[in-house]
Amino acid sequence: MELICPVCHKPLRIEEKRLVCQNHHSFDRAKSGYVNLLLSNGKHSKLPGDNKLMVNARRDFLQKGYYQPLAEALCNEAARCCQEAGWKTPDILDAGCGEGYYTNAVYQALSSLTKPRMVGIDISKFALNAAAKKNHEAEFLVGSVFHLPVADSACDLLFNLFAPYCGEEFLRVLKKDGIMVMVIPSRKHLWELKELVYDSPYENEVRDYKLSGFQLLRVRRLAEQITLTSREDIQNLFMMTPYYYKTSEENSRRLQGCGRLTTRIEFEILVYQKDGKETTT
Repeated sequence: MELICPVCHKPLRIEEKRLVCQNHHSFDRAKSGYVNLLLSNGKHSKLPGDNKLMVNARRDFLQKGYYQPLAEALCNEAARCCQEAGWKTPDILDAGCGEGYYTNAVYQALSSLTKPRMVGIDISKFALNAAAKKNHEAEFLVGSVFHLPVADSACDLLFNLFAPYCGEEFLRVLKKDGIMVMVIPSRKHLWELKELVYDSPYENEVRDYKLSGFQLLRVRRLAEQITLTSREDIQNLFMMTPYYYKTSEENSRRLQGCGRLTTRIEFEILVYQKDGKETTT
């Protein structure tokens, strides 16, 4: 996948210890392997994105396998896209990849079928540090989904999982007829967790599926029940959600005495095509 310099937008050459462009703008690799391409004027805070606490909570929760059904569904969807399009060396971008749980799962699944060239981008350097430690084959970059350091028409397949959406940028970097896979929470996702925390729990808002410049190919709804059997797992789940920072301290304390929680997890997997073919069901 062709990457571009965030300063001059010229192509970046990938080297062992750095990325560098023809104008000699150079970006060094961190010890874990990621590269920071987020310029200081692109930051809205000193340390943008998820902090170390949130990243560690998400990493510890996901590695227990609670969201494995979603990871498997995404791997199957990625394999289907590659097979239907005939991609042998697909260029895949995970826009808003977080700590890389799903990025790595898809990469490993596709490696037995194709030779994927995978790039994960997130605005949190803490998340990218964890992602790069998990997978040394993919390229992980600190950057914004609103200003992707990726060349025009460089991607076959783009993932946008629980991350900010920037249609203009996603359309720019996708090849003609490229595929975008989005995941959003369904209305009742984590309903039982919300019942513990809130006096009047509310359903998630599910927006209209229609997106300008894309054609919806298919929708898959995934619903499971998970049982968390430790206070640590329950707290980690809470901390990796937006509810953690939107909930009063009084309400948050309701979880502290809870050592077991069974809750539903519900996701909607939306598959789009740029300048797409006819919609299928």
